[in-house]
Amino acid sequence: MSKNNKKNNKKTESDDFKKLTKKELLHRAKKFSEQYCVGDDKDFTLKDKPTSYFGNEDKALIQKTLKMGIKALAAMQDILYAQDKWSVLIIFQAMDAAGKDGAIKHVMSGINPQGCQVSSFKGPSSEELDHDYLWRCQKHLPERGRIGIFNRSYYEEVLVVRVHEQILRGQKIPEKLITKDIWENRFEDIRNFERYLTRNGTIVIKFFLNVSKEEQKRRFIERVDNPDKNWKFSAADAKERGYWDDYMHAYEELIKNTSTKKSPWYVIPADNKAYARIAIASAIIHALDEMDLEYPKVSAEKISELNEVKKALLEEKE
Repeated sequence: MSKNNKKNNKKTESDDFKKLTKKELLHRAKKFSEQYCVGDDKDFTLKDKPTSYFGNEDKALIQKTLKMGIKALAAMQDILYAQDKWSVLIIFQAMDAAGKDGAIKHVMSGINPQGCQVSSFKGPSSEELDHDYLWRCQKHLPERGRIGIFNRSYYEEVLVVRVHEQILRGQKIPEKLITKDIWENRFEDIRNFERYLTRNGTIVIKFFLNVSKEEQKRRFIERVDNPDKNWKFSAADAKERGYWDDYMHAYEELIKNTSTKKSPWYVIPADNKAYARIAIASAIIHALDEMDLEYPKVSAEKISELNEVKKALLEEKE
């Protein structure tokens, strides 16, 4: 294909996006995100899921698609906030350098800060260890009308704690409760917790950013070489890389055991950051669309009152 033909094709694709109706955009978001949704697939295996995207879309088109997704997401969040009935909990889990922070920053860039809150979870404090493992996350659940984002979450309790079982021994749990079934018990607890949330109007969407070991290595080296990114890297990150296979097993087990139709996991190819962000935005748009959101209905009396206020304002003397 000649350069001119390629240019014309890209221009046509760009024009097509501009012509999309809201209904068509929602349909595309649903179709696009479904390919990464695990749902309640009990035969899920992580090795079958790609870390890279092999499409031939041009970079400008990908950026335009993401921009449209951000705009659509902002509009839907405005209705969510005004309706004040539902809330959304978005969970991000991934290996280090997979792009969680960047995804949150870019995908949610158009959201009104009043309707969104981000919570990050590191190692538990002494106070948090004096409670059950869900307690510290429960305190940060989003209010009705809001979107809550967990950068890491209670899923660390079946990830890092599973990979490093010595952590479990330091959690003040009675010894007789630490049995061979503890991980299955925690999967059950999490499923029940998320079922409880959905039954009370909090929709839970979970993203695993599936980065390859090779791409993680490249990003680690970039963080070392770039002085502005040195703060994002530590020797501990490199040390955890040595447990890669253990983490992949833990992720596969938790996704298989906690992904449901109502609280699904999305396994997102994360080697290409821009593409990953489109997939994330599409999944959130699809979830919001499923809620049948609408602005609150205003009564005839209220409309009449507003018209009187408008009339008075127009008659004001300067």
